[in-house]
Parts: sequence; C-alpha cells; structure tokens
Amino acid sequence: MNKKVLIIEDDDSILQLEKDYLEANGFSVTATQSGSEGLSLALDEEFNLILLDIMLPQVSGLEICKKVREVSNIPIIFVSAKRDDIDKIKGLGLGADDYIVKPFSPSELAARVIAHIKRYERLVGGSKPECSIIEIDSLKIDKNARRVYVNSQEIVLTNKEFDLLTCLAEDPDKIFSKDELFEKIWQYDSMGETSTVTVHVNRVRDKLFAADRNFKGVNTVWGRGYRFNK
Repeated sequence: MNKKVLIIEDDDSILQLEKDYLEANGFSVTATQSGSEGLSLALDEEFNLILLDIMLPQVSGLEICKKVREVSNIPIIFVSAKRDDIDKIKGLGLGADDYIVKPFSPSELAARVIAHIKRYERLVGGSKPECSIIEIDSLKIDKNARRVYVNSQEIVLTNKEFDLLTCLAEDPDKIFSKDELFEKIWQYDSMGETSTVTVHVNRVRDKLFAADRNFKGVNTVWGRGYRFNK
C-alpha cells in the first residue's frame, strides 16, 4: 500500500498498538509522543493521514488539528480516551474527519484509516474533463474544482463539509437521515456516531449564513434528518 501515516500519541502502549497494526496492514508509519514534534512533522512532511490524540505534551491535539487545517485537507482522525460529546464536537468542529474512542478495535481503526485515505484520493485524484456545477439561488457549487460560492463569495469548506453540502444540494427536497448521510459521506456504518453528522451540518450552516444571512437551504426535519430546500 505504501501510504504514510503520522501517529501523534503520548501513551506508548497505544502508540505501539496503532503502529504495529498499521504496519501489518502495509502502511509506512511515523510516530511521536510529542505534540510539538508532531506539529512540526505534520506541517513539514507529506502524509496520507494523521492519527491524533487530544491530550498531548507541549501542544494539544486540538491545536495541531487547527494548524494543519490552515494548510491542508488531508484526513485527520482523533483517537482519544475523552468520551464526552463536547470533546468530539470540538475535534470535528476544527475540521477532523473522524473520532475514535479508546479503547478501540485495531481492525476497526485500520478499516477507518483505509476508508479515509481511499476517499481522499478519489476526491483529489483522477481526470475531470467535464464541468459540473450546482446552482441554487445564491449558492454555487463547482464539483470539479471543489469550490463553493454564495453571492459570488467563496466559502471555504473542509472535504467532509463539501461532500455533505453537495450530497444534500444534488437531491433537493429529499430527506436524508443522519445514518444515511454518515454512510454516504464517511462510507461505513454509523454505529450510532450520528453526532458527527450534526457537527458538520451545523458548521456548513454557519459558514453559509455568514455569507448570506437570508440563506436557509440546509434544514432540519425533526425526527427524520436533513434536507436541502430550494
């Protein structure tokens, strides 16, 4: 596979478990227990994915995620013992793609790493000769360039935010359940992780609303999910 994964984890036993299992699945792994060293590696070298703890010495995982997202959209997965929803919301809110709670199944971890890398490569790779534009009211989505505009002002979205908005806008008025959206965007069973969808929907809404306070395209259908209203 020859894909490069950066692990930033201060618990040596967890770090070794992640490293050994990913290397057994064909990944090239760089690992560090230092938040400051991890941040330097993440910014200075090229990786296909980052596994990131929250509680780290020198620099927290949340700060590392924030800094990386300023320059790159590579997949970031938080692996943390912090189980509270507020911690998950913080991590996803900073642009992380996934959040796994310790203790975890090594096989599940590897499956999620593989899924996120494959999806990211599909998004950024391949030839795209035809233009594909979605325009609804003040919203314009350029699927090929992966850019979003509201009233001609570009809105910067993370990969998952872009995919979520595009999924809803491509099929306006259809109600998508949280489980359905999770499986479409993250491409594996939700296993109850629907808070991930909620966080990303709220971030998309906030960004669109900041550009156009009259924009109300992404709506909640209570008890059923979300839809994009024309």
